[in-house]
Amino acid sequence: MATIAVNDLPDGRRIVALDGRLDASTVRVLWPQAHEALAQAPGKPVTVDAAKVDYCDGAGVALLVDLVAQERGATVEVANLAPAFQALFNQFDPRRLSQELDPEARRRPAIEELGRAAAAVWKDIAEQVTFIGEITAALFYAVLRPQTVRWKDVWRVCERVGADALPIVALISFLLGMILAFQSAVPMKRFGAEIFVADLIGLSMLRELGPLMTAILLAGRSGAAFAAEIGTMRVNQEVDALTTMGLDPVRFLVTPRIIAALLMTPLLVLFSMLVGLVGGAITMTSFSIPVVTFMKEVDSAVTLTDFLAGFVKSFVFAILIAGIGCLRGLQTAAGASAVGESATRAVVSGIILLVVVDGIFAVTYYVLNI
Repeated sequence: MATIAVNDLPDGRRIVALDGRLDASTVRVLWPQAHEALAQAPGKPVTVDAAKVDYCDGAGVALLVDLVAQERGATVEVANLAPAFQALFNQFDPRRLSQELDPEARRRPAIEELGRAAAAVWKDIAEQVTFIGEITAALFYAVLRPQTVRWKDVWRVCERVGADALPIVALISFLLGMILAFQSAVPMKRFGAEIFVADLIGLSMLRELGPLMTAILLAGRSGAAFAAEIGTMRVNQEVDALTTMGLDPVRFLVTPRIIAALLMTPLLVLFSMLVGLVGGAITMTSFSIPVVTFMKEVDSAVTLTDFLAGFVKSFVFAILIAGIGCLRGLQTAAGASAVGESATRAVVSGIILLVVVDGIFAVTYYVLNI
């Protein structure tokens, strides 16, 4: 139990005497009473007498600190507190409670913000160039000495990047083929040219949509996973431990993931192309185009060059997805939200780079007349 007594002295000072235990169960009752005692004596100095307090934990100290921190035009002091409780009370500065502990950051001028953003972009580009050099050296070393590659990790990552991604790749590719075929067949039916939808589906799935959609799915799935895994290791200082033991983090962590992506991404692209064609063929059966006719038209419209134009992209996309994911993981800073930020950056920057590189491929193919 705890009680509170109020006594006004002739010199104008008010005494607020506390008695008993100051813990979580009693403080919740005393808190409004103590505030009322201070409010009833505006402008008068107040002394909180804790001579009869026989127990005080964190909740009791919080009450005392809150009373001393009150802005009321007069001082509030705590007296006669037991030495053990006084040591706990002295750990806090009541004056800081009257100030904003987390003030809003000062807004910088627009030109300064622009300069900081430009500097951050330039720094990121420099880090990417450095990382590209490290990856190139690590892959070249892996080719010369394949026995140094951690193949168990490669096969484990292959399963996660490849086999585990089959359902989502199949679903998206199948729906993409169906939607593309349906949206194309409806207007072309007015001209009796439904059969040419097969040409459109074949060329678009093999040259563009198959590789690009598969790469975007892997960027959101595997790229973010790579960033989160390595980012967690970075936060837990496991990457620093590898460096301390003389192991190169790029060779130890990045190389197996890039090799796995290089092995699995082309296979997923082939699977996506096939499933997209199946989705388009099924849709065209509703427009009186048999599956055999659809496939024959695709075979006559699509050449080996068209297939290779899309298939070659898968290797470049694989390096981009795995490289960006690992880079963002290695760039993870300290903090609870750092891993999530790294995964987000991996997905966003990965998708942007995929689209940019796909555009470069398109221009290159146009110039080379491929």
